[in-house]
Order: sequence, then structure tokens, then C-alpha cells
Amino acid sequence: MLEVRNISKTFNPGTINEKKALSGVSFTLADGDFCTVIGGNGAGKSTIMNAVAGVWPVDTGEILVDGVDVSGLPEHRRAPYFGRVFQDPMTGTAADMQIEENLALAARRGQRRTLKWGVTAKDRELYKKLLKTLDLGLEERMSSKVGLLSGGQRQALTLLMATMKKPKVLLLDEHTAALDPKTAAKVLDATDRIVNENKLTTLMITHNMRDAINHGNRLIMMNEGRIVYDVSGEEKKNLTVRDLLAKFEESGEELNDRMILS
Repeated sequence: MLEVRNISKTFNPGTINEKKALSGVSFTLADGDFCTVIGGNGAGKSTIMNAVAGVWPVDTGEILVDGVDVSGLPEHRRAPYFGRVFQDPMTGTAADMQIEENLALAARRGQRRTLKWGVTAKDRELYKKLLKTLDLGLEERMSSKVGLLSGGQRQALTLLMATMKKPKVLLLDEHTAALDPKTAAKVLDATDRIVNENKLTTLMITHNMRDAINHGNRLIMMNEGRIVYDVSGEEKKNLTVRDLLAKFEESGEELNDRMILS
């Protein structure tokens, strides 16, 4: 479903601030794979996410989604292929609109806008059912402005909106990093359920070693713009935080405070 072929990216080439962010990175996600990506600051994990999404073009290599080469497409033309949840809970929803209006926008993604646009009784019934699965009480607040919600509630809503139209690939960019541990656990539980129920191909960036191990069927570790460890199946199931720490030490990666504290 997602093929990344030998991509490289250098920022500010030829200057004193030159930074080689990706060096010949390749990996393939099969349909339904849920891959977590972990690494220290500057390892290249967020650069991978942004390269796939089209935030910036890669210098070399190809990116294919369901067999379609999207390497030359700008971000807005790649958007139909992806659902995306960002680290900042304030991104991904319209704060001045009601919960049901945000869901209606997500449900009509890619459709032609007309003067008949609105939220019908049938729509409300569906939205209420979907919101109830989040177990956050949002199904009783559908007319509330999204700006009044907590960060965790907004992030859960964004996750729901990003997956309503079943994207080819779901991109999760440290989507629980700004949340408290209890709320983060709820959002991750919702993530697992939605991904499994819809068999979504998913790429999740995280700094949390335990989350990287406990979620998904594959784990990739990055260091200095390269993949240094790629594990899946039974080997990943048996992986421990101690094992992951040993791999970080082998690669020469320096752990940052966020990773150690998590």
C-alpha cells in the first residue's frame, strides 16, 4: 500500500546549515500494516512523515501509494490518499464550528460543495454512533464548538475525522505527545480499534518506546536519516523496552529526555 524507494533529503544544501535528513531510505508497508517509527531528535522520523505527505519534495527516490507514484505531486494533490493526525491537538479541526459540522466536513471530503450542504437527521444519527465509540461523552455535545473541547477530545475527534473516508494510508505524527498519560492511552486505544476495524495501513511516529512496542505489527528505528532496525511479527511481539534501549546503544543514538521519561 505504501512504498518508499531510496529517498534522500538534504536541507539548506551547500550552506553552513546543511543537514542531511534522509539518506537512501526504503521500506514497504503492505495493506493493513501498522508501523511505528521511533528515533531521537534529528533521526529523520518526522522528515519521513512529511516527505510521504508531500510537505516538501524529496531530492531523490520515489513514493508510491497503492501503486500510484505520488513523488511529483504537491501536498494538496496527495491529500486524497492520506488521513493525517498531527501532534498539535489544535490542528485538524475548525475551532469555531460545531462538532457535528466538523464531522460533516470530513464526511464530505472530496465531494462537490453545493447550496444543499447541511447536517441531516441521518447524519446526526451516524455521528452520534461514531462519537460514542470514543467513550469521551462527545455524542451528547454535538452542537458544542470544537474550540471548547480539551486537547484529548480534539485529538480523538481529529482521529475520527481522518478515518471516516478510509484513507489509503493513515499518518499519525506523534499524535499523543501533547496529551497527559491517561488521555493519551484513551486516544491510542481508539487508534488501535479504528485501525483494526477498518484494516488501515498506518504509519505512526512516536518518541515513546513503550507505545512503539505495544502498538502495531511492525517497528522501525531511525538514526541519522537511516533505518537502523526494522522488526515485525513475533519478534516485535516479544520486544521489550530493554531490548530497544540496547538497539539504541548499538546504533550510537543519543536518547533525549522525552524518550527516557516516557
